[in-house]
Amino acid sequence: MAARPLVTVYDEKCEATKSTVRLPAVFRAQIRPDIVSFVHFQMLKNTQQPYAVAEKAGHQTSAESWGTGRAVARIPRVRGGGTHRSGQGAFGNMCRGGRMFAPTKTWRRWHRRINITQRRYAICSAVAATGVPSLILAKGHRIEQVPEVPLVMSDKIQELKKTREAVKLLKSVGAWPDVQRCIDSKRLRPGKGKMRNRRRIMKRGPLIVYGKNDGITRAFRNIPGVTLIKVDRLNLLKIAPGGHVGRFIIWTEGAFRQLDEIYGNWSKKSAAKKDFNLPMPKMTNSDLSRLLRAEEIQRALRTPRKRIVRSTMKKNPLKNLNLMVKLNPAAAMLKRRAIMQEMKRKKARQAKVDKKRGVVKDTKPKGKAPAKGKAKPAAAAKKEQPKKK
Repeated sequence: MAARPLVTVYDEKCEATKSTVRLPAVFRAQIRPDIVSFVHFQMLKNTQQPYAVAEKAGHQTSAESWGTGRAVARIPRVRGGGTHRSGQGAFGNMCRGGRMFAPTKTWRRWHRRINITQRRYAICSAVAATGVPSLILAKGHRIEQVPEVPLVMSDKIQELKKTREAVKLLKSVGAWPDVQRCIDSKRLRPGKGKMRNRRRIMKRGPLIVYGKNDGITRAFRNIPGVTLIKVDRLNLLKIAPGGHVGRFIIWTEGAFRQLDEIYGNWSKKSAAKKDFNLPMPKMTNSDLSRLLRAEEIQRALRTPRKRIVRSTMKKNPLKNLNLMVKLNPAAAMLKRRAIMQEMKRKKARQAKVDKKRGVVKDTKPKGKAPAKGKAKPAAAAKKEQPKKK
């Protein structure tokens, strides 16, 4: 938000005059891009024109289903014969020449009712954002040569009637690069809008807010990208086009002085809007990083706890033997004894089964195989000798 106490007034030659204007309170209002975007989207819906397909479209034929038993789908089919059209599917949204799915109706809920307090909040936020140079630059406006933001001109510019005078004024205040940006951006619209009387599109340039129309609209209306609006008819669609805050605005002195009367300040309610005052911020200072570093807060905080407490996983001693041994040192011996007894029972059971089946197991130990490199017995050596032919 802008926080300059006084704003300089410039004449038509971009020379600072002796008069200054106190910054209106609306420029210190809280900037809420979320509210601006939401209200802009709802307001844009109120400009829609209802549309719908013809009520009888897709049903202007006599078609009836063939029913079951003919190995075809049960979609209604066109009657008659002797033409390609006969027997074709009709009515369904999947059929050629059929109706669309869920045909559009003119009695759809096109428009939206917007909470008036929320709409006023959005306007205040959008106006406050126009006093922050960084937001204006972020939106793409070329204000590097502009002497001051917000830019306030004397009321003499309201008497301009010629476009060449308006162009000269914009060049003198350094706003012409922003107009040139709009001229260079003129291009064909992509899509079907070319067929609907909106072939070309361009970017938005400076917005001129005036208090009294003494010919200013005739002077500026033919300059590409420039929009004019009266101060008591401020519109969110013009101040924050696209729902994005930070449009470059040129104010006249009379219009700038009326802002406190229209929107009020925190000590006095608005004179133009019934029972309205500027939105009160929840925090007087929203710079959280600066607040947290303040000495008063740092003094009240406790010292940081640097001791690391590591939590251990709780284990089940009935499933974890090591934990059970810690609890009961005899657990390992008991488990081993249980395993040995189980092995004995298995061996005795197998021996009993083998006895019933008559299976005799060889209990003699097997002989060891001869080591590698040792001589074989003589009898074995004779057997391996090849026979003479």
